[in-house]
This record gives sequence, C-alpha cells and structure tokens, in this order.
Amino acid sequence: MAFIRKYGPIGLSLFSAAIFLDSLRFKFTDAPETQTIFGKLDAWATGFGADGVFDKTGLFSQYVVGSAELVASALLLVGLVPRFLKLGVLGNLIALGVMTGAVGFHLFTPLGIDPNDDGGLLFVMAVGAWSSQIAMLWLRRDALGDLIRRPFSLFAPYRPV
Repeated sequence: MAFIRKYGPIGLSLFSAAIFLDSLRFKFTDAPETQTIFGKLDAWATGFGADGVFDKTGLFSQYVVGSAELVASALLLVGLVPRFLKLGVLGNLIALGVMTGAVGFHLFTPLGIDPNDDGGLLFVMAVGAWSSQIAMLWLRRDALGDLIRRPFSLFAPYRPV
C-alpha cells in the first residue's frame, strides 16, 4: 500500500494532465469536434431557456472549460513537488468538478456517450480522468483534510503531521 500511496498520485496526475492538455488543442482551436459537442449542449440548454450558456461566449463555453482544464493540469503537475502538494489537491478538486460535469453531460443530456463517432473514447477518457481524481483525493486525504480545516494553508508548504 505504501508503494501505491507514494507513486499512485504521480501516475494518476500525469494521466489526468495528459488528457486535459491534449483536449486543449480541440477547445482552443475551435475544432469541429468541439463545435459539435458544445453545439449539442447549447441546443439542449436552449430547450429549457438557458440559451447561450454553452455558446462560445457562454458561462460554460469551450474556452471556460478549457481554461479550467489548463489550470487543473498546471496544479496537478506542480502538486507533484512535495512542497506544493496542497496545490495538487486544489488541482484534483478543480479536475473532479470539470470531469463530473463532463461525465454528467455525456450521461444525462442528448450529447450521449459517443457524440463524435469515436467509439466512445472521449467518454472513456472522461471517466478515467474522473476516477483518477477520486482516487487521488483518497490517496491525498490527509492533505485534503488539512486544506479543508485550514484553507489559507494552501499558501504554506505542505508538512505532513
């Protein structure tokens, strides 16, 4: 268990950061795959009066989601340095939020599991990244608890008790 607790977060952080960073080329270049996904979500939201929420200037646009993924990736990678573990935990929380939204929108909206005819690979990667965040937060539960008890300790180096 000590091996998993020590090296698991490294592998999971690299895995999640790679998924997020790879997706940025689609979100920030206005790729057709991204237009399809966010277009379907915006059409769905329009159906209940929230038109524009997933549009290019909307609250949950591809740029907003991509920016959150970029920040989460940076924090996940910085958090690999033991001194900055709490920043990594913050990255885990941001990534968990983004991936909870992604998995939820795939499952509970007309987006579906295979919106781009890729065999569901995008959904599988979202579930993988989501699961990774849950595992990392469990492995880093001491740092998470410390961060919850003392939120401003985020700015101090992490020292395990």
